[in-house]
Amino acid sequence: MVRLLLVDDQEIIRQGIKSLLESQSDFEVVGEAANGKQAISQVEALHPDMILMDVRMPIMDGIAATKAIVQQFPLIKILILTTFDDDEYISQGMQFGAKGYLLKDTPLEPLANAIRLVHAGHTHLGPGLFEKIITSAPEKIEKQLVPPHQLEGLTPREKEVLCLISNGANNREIAQQLFISERTVKNHVTSILTRLNLRDRTQAAIFANSFKQFLNNLDI
Repeated sequence: MVRLLLVDDQEIIRQGIKSLLESQSDFEVVGEAANGKQAISQVEALHPDMILMDVRMPIMDGIAATKAIVQQFPLIKILILTTFDDDEYISQGMQFGAKGYLLKDTPLEPLANAIRLVHAGHTHLGPGLFEKIITSAPEKIEKQLVPPHQLEGLTPREKEVLCLISNGANNREIAQQLFISERTVKNHVTSILTRLNLRDRTQAAIFANSFKQFLNNLDI
């Protein structure tokens, strides 16, 4: 059973989402909040497994709340669910620790599947959102991530893998292109994340695209 906290400033939206989710036997909505500040209080009191977080809310928005909750409660998964697909919101949300980003017009089945994936530890972005964040490469993210000199600590093969991750390739596609096994690719990805102090391959893709020109100029 996935215990969920719904965070949205519109009660009618919360009730609609709650009704949809509770039609699934493996979901339980344990609480609601109308802004980020309330969300933090509810997390402290209820300790949900996951949070569905809106972005634009009064008092404290969803991005600030995500950052605060991830810092205090790193085991709680956050899936941002909003009407806004702005590059900055997506990038900041994922940078501050959200494990997924979906739009509110997502049908029930894809939404439910996304919740299950995020709860299981995966990262999930709605259709087209991955492409938005890896092509935007905002300057703000570049400043927040590790400096380019740390790229020089990667092996030539790891640099190749990172370049392919930035292009959206999955492990199987990387393995085929580099003529190595998927297990070897997984080992390279783990090493890249560790060396660059990144959480997942989505952050790796954002990072690589932020420094795309620098990465392309490296001798690999």
